[in-house]
Amino acid sequence: MQAIILAGGKGTRLRPYTTVLPKPLMPIGDIPILEIVVKQLKYYGCNRMILAVGHLKELLKAFFNDGKKWDMEIKYSYEDKPMGTAGPLRLIDPNDIEDNFIVMNGDVLTDLSYGEFFEYHKKNNALCTIATYQKPVKINLGVLELENNMVVNYIEKPVLNYTVSMGVYAFKKETLDYIPPDTFFDFPDLIKKLIKENKKVLGYHFNNQWLDIGTPSDFEIANEVFENNKNSFLKDL
Repeated sequence: MQAIILAGGKGTRLRPYTTVLPKPLMPIGDIPILEIVVKQLKYYGCNRMILAVGHLKELLKAFFNDGKKWDMEIKYSYEDKPMGTAGPLRLIDPNDIEDNFIVMNGDVLTDLSYGEFFEYHKKNNALCTIATYQKPVKINLGVLELENNMVVNYIEKPVLNYTVSMGVYAFKKETLDYIPPDTFFDFPDLIKKLIKENKKVLGYHFNNQWLDIGTPSDFEIANEVFENNKNSFLKDL
């Protein structure tokens, strides 16, 4: 299994922390979030990794080096200008990319079985598989339902559930052909393009632990959840 980790963003929502530390090196407990990801991927059979880096790339390279510490081969792809989330994939030498591979954000905290996810992708012969999560979103307003301007229902602060991307994908190598070179291009752009071309794009439903650490408050929650469930995230590591 091979993984490409997107670790080039500036993490602006986590400022001021990320002005001096790249977001993937932010500590969850006493371990950088990306080191947790590396250990998890290794546990599930990943032995080759490419880090797509940009912001504060020297710190990331100094920490992870060539990956030998985790019995992992780590290479780097450098982004000199913002390329979005999908754009950096076109900067990587195609000869370094396997026929099927995982792509994920470098700040994902989850106990997803990457091995089962990857096997699902290959077994179903999908061009793209997206790990998905049911995310409850509370609307802190009174929501009205109207018919011909007549109020027929009033729902106070409802909770809506949305199927969201976990920031974890599996791709076939040919997906790279759908990403324009040297262009800012995000994953939503890529997925919409694949759907328009009638390509097989699957969702992989997951309902255990998954946390976004995009804001300081989310970061604090992630630390608390990790400390209380460390064995769930790191198994016997």
